[in-house]
Amino acid sequence: MSAVVVENMSFKVGQTLTITGVPTADSTNFAINIGSGAEELALHMNPRFDAHGDQRAVVCNSYQGGSWCQELREGGFPFNQGEEFQVKVTFTNEEFTIHLPDGSEIHFPNRPGAEKYRYLKFEGEVRIRGIEIK
Repeated sequence: MSAVVVENMSFKVGQTLTITGVPTADSTNFAINIGSGAEELALHMNPRFDAHGDQRAVVCNSYQGGSWCQELREGGFPFNQGEEFQVKVTFTNEEFTIHLPDGSEIHFPNRPGAEKYRYLKFEGEVRIRGIEIK
């Protein structure tokens, strides 16, 4: 299981982060993490095909002060193993809005309340094909 880390990027309020990827054919789950560093994740988005007791669920959380916070499960599950997806993320001081491939949205609180994040990490069984901020 490999991770892709992007550091010192600038993702600010008002910008859109577009992620294009493909879960592997045998993917159990993958995660998109956005934050100020490895120890402070404002958004951990974890689509689970079959992992941690969940099946076909998108679980969102944040990681602050050395521990996980309250999980949020919302929306459908528009991901398929071996099929390309595109996810768009925007945020305000109050919340992240995650635009899923089927047009649905997940709203997740911006718990740290920052206006800029510089750390992005992908983990799990997924191939990331593109990352764009504009």
